[in-house]
Amino acid sequence: MTAEADARRTVMAAIFGTLATQSLGAAARLDLADRIGDGERDTDDLAEETGVPAEQLGRLLRTLASLGLCAERGPGRFALTDAGSLLRRDDPASLLDFARLMTHEVFQLTWLNLEESLRTGAAAFDAEFGEPVFDYLSGRPELAALFHAAMSRRTRPAEMASAIANAYDLAGFQSITDVGGGDGTLLAALLTRHPYLTGTVFDTEAGIARAQETIASAGLAARCTTAAGDFFTEVPKGADLFFVKSVLHNWDDARALDILTRCRAAMPDHGKLLIVEPVLPDTANVDTLNHAATENPYLTDLHMLVTIGGRERTRAEFTALCARAGLTVTKVVPLAREIDFALIEAVPDTT
Repeated sequence: MTAEADARRTVMAAIFGTLATQSLGAAARLDLADRIGDGERDTDDLAEETGVPAEQLGRLLRTLASLGLCAERGPGRFALTDAGSLLRRDDPASLLDFARLMTHEVFQLTWLNLEESLRTGAAAFDAEFGEPVFDYLSGRPELAALFHAAMSRRTRPAEMASAIANAYDLAGFQSITDVGGGDGTLLAALLTRHPYLTGTVFDTEAGIARAQETIASAGLAARCTTAAGDFFTEVPKGADLFFVKSVLHNWDDARALDILTRCRAAMPDHGKLLIVEPVLPDTANVDTLNHAATENPYLTDLHMLVTIGGRERTRAEFTALCARAGLTVTKVVPLAREIDFALIEAVPDTT
């Protein structure tokens, strides 16, 4: 392939990316991966199950084969690839909920307003739907349930807890407060792995309602409590280790600084803060993406912009934010190779 042809292929792949996204989304909503299962399935049989005419369904299946999600073993007979199996419900690493969420019309419409977000720095979602994304979700239980399921599947709390434990020694700490801990899945996994620790999930009233169920089902009620509040106003004291996972990237620098400042106010001088988030490379090009396990962090950065007005950050940007909050970043540790997150340790600046 000539350099010109290679360049054209790169641009065309980006242009056609949204078509691939919608093809995958249709497959996810039709449960095609579950229907195909472990063996091979005939297009006519799948058409009868899905209610989609065989001619049109066959065109979708061929497209999925071209994307590497399935393979046409014989005329009109399809089997899943390893990638396609990730769209099955029963796969431990399933991305089905995440695929359905990201291809949902709400988020696809939001992305059509990317240019406006680039010009203003504000979330396009708010302008498109008249309210912030989490307010919108709160009034739509089915979509909210999909969102929470997708986030849980995406980060896989047990795997994340294992990666954190392997990357960072929790010995010597007594108690963890998970700031913005959501449904408590990560903290429950950490406490299960470290029986000497106690913990608190700190989140909104809606968040801790789910966390209480998680804690009870994990048998951790004696070692884990919940606290409701607003992390822009105050973070509860009492722990010597504070976790902030997948929270700061939801906010612009001003709001992220508010959260870090409240964390610093709650921390004892000997305490530590662990921020668990993706960390952007210092420079961006195709080669820098080789470090990424599954996601293009720059597309994630733009997604945070258009949906909520947030952002991903480099190490230097995290360091600067922490310094303004009275915290010193002491180390940044990449987590397991298959996880697109790093662990940022920050300690109180007592000088």
